[in-house]
Amino acid sequence: MTLYFLKRLIGIVLILFVMSLLVFGITQIMPGNVATILAGQFADASTVAAIEQRLGLNDPAYLQYWRWFSGVVVGDFGQSLVMERPVLPLILEAFASSAILAGLAFVLVTVFGITLGVVAAVRENRFSDHAVSVFSYIGISVPEFFWGIVAILVFARYLGWLPSGGAGNLNDGVLAWVSHLVLPVITLTFTLIAHVSRLTRSSMIDTLRSQYVRNARAKGLPEGHVIRRHALRNALLPTITVLAIDVGWLMGNIVVVEAVFSYPGIGRLLLFAIERHDLPLIQAGILLIAAVYCFANLIADILYGYFNPKIRYGHAAS
Repeated sequence: MTLYFLKRLIGIVLILFVMSLLVFGITQIMPGNVATILAGQFADASTVAAIEQRLGLNDPAYLQYWRWFSGVVVGDFGQSLVMERPVLPLILEAFASSAILAGLAFVLVTVFGITLGVVAAVRENRFSDHAVSVFSYIGISVPEFFWGIVAILVFARYLGWLPSGGAGNLNDGVLAWVSHLVLPVITLTFTLIAHVSRLTRSSMIDTLRSQYVRNARAKGLPEGHVIRRHALRNALLPTITVLAIDVGWLMGNIVVVEAVFSYPGIGRLLLFAIERHDLPLIQAGILLIAAVYCFANLIADILYGYFNPKIRYGHAAS
């Protein structure tokens, strides 16, 4: 197992290296020029050229990449061209705010998605199953930004129960801080809960119809014991893989949700950087999201092995 995970870690390093090439290449062909933005609307060509020279934007692409990548290897992501501050603290501060949203959303997706899926499978073709199916179809078919707008209109504007956006401050009290998280978290989770519950239901139904579950029931084991100890453990295997993929989905959707709710996280920071062509911020932000996605898949492999003891990483199955 140690050898397997060592190989996976090496694979992650290679993936991030390739991602760094892709991200750098994309930022090089993006329309716009940060020098023009920094110089101002009425700056002449000589001023823009001087800024380009100072920032090294006229250097060959391979030289710019090497200068950036050699810094990344030692933890130096450069300096924001627009805010003139080190990139790493900016990224980590924004990521910490986003991690709160994504972490809460992931917990809710895991708990409610699996629970709804199990309930629907156990009560197949009954009212509970049909209700979960309708919820799943609606949740999957409607994009997150629509739910965000609906949530703002209903709970913030008309009912006035929750703030419409921004981030709370713990100095104002825990309730005030939490109130700013409720709508963004619900918006993030709605589609993913529908997705996970639908997958769990399908997997659970297949497992409940399997031979070993029928054997467990034939032995006279209580139904609850059969579901928890025999069916659920195996039914969760595909769900675990999908949950790891959903981490990447969360990090992608968080850009939209943070824009809708004006939440100061990594998504909003990336939008700010893209609008102003702040290349170091864009590169660091995307690379960080890619790293989170890679390690989420590694954790999924660990959990997959835990829930399925037949798997022995690094050894052939007997």
